[in-house]
Amino acid sequence: MDSILGAIDRAFGDGTAAPSMSLRGGNALDNHHAPAPFDAELDRPVAAYFEAHHWGVAHLDPISWRHYLPLLLRYALAKLDQADSMAIDALLSSLRPPDRDPPRFALLTQQQEQAVIAVLDALAFEEASAWKDEAIVALEEYWAPGAHYRNGLAAQE
Repeated sequence: MDSILGAIDRAFGDGTAAPSMSLRGGNALDNHHAPAPFDAELDRPVAAYFEAHHWGVAHLDPISWRHYLPLLLRYALAKLDQADSMAIDALLSSLRPPDRDPPRFALLTQQQEQAVIAVLDALAFEEASAWKDEAIVALEEYWAPGAHYRNGLAAQE
């Protein structure tokens, strides 16, 4: 796992810039409320925050999604045996096609994509993982070689 964590750190850097929308703001949108601005104290990336604001992932703009992606990838590795984690479920859903418009997946560098794939592989194939099925679906649909929806291949079938 340490090598995967290192790959995440190298691929995404320190991520110190505040996102334009927080998970808390995305969660507010999910509840049909106006999103509050990012607040460094209220939006601290800790387990309770991820679990309380998991629906926010679906509403993040691409840059904000990329901001939270390494944090959620690290969280998923730390909690891979917890089948009741709504934050991991939301992360895995955000990694499944179709991509958004504007696209999220297209923002990732090759190194960032490799970090995502490494986490999905761990979630799919680590014995202790409670997320095997969901991670395998994400891999098959987009992230693995020959994935069904990669590069618009499914649309051509």
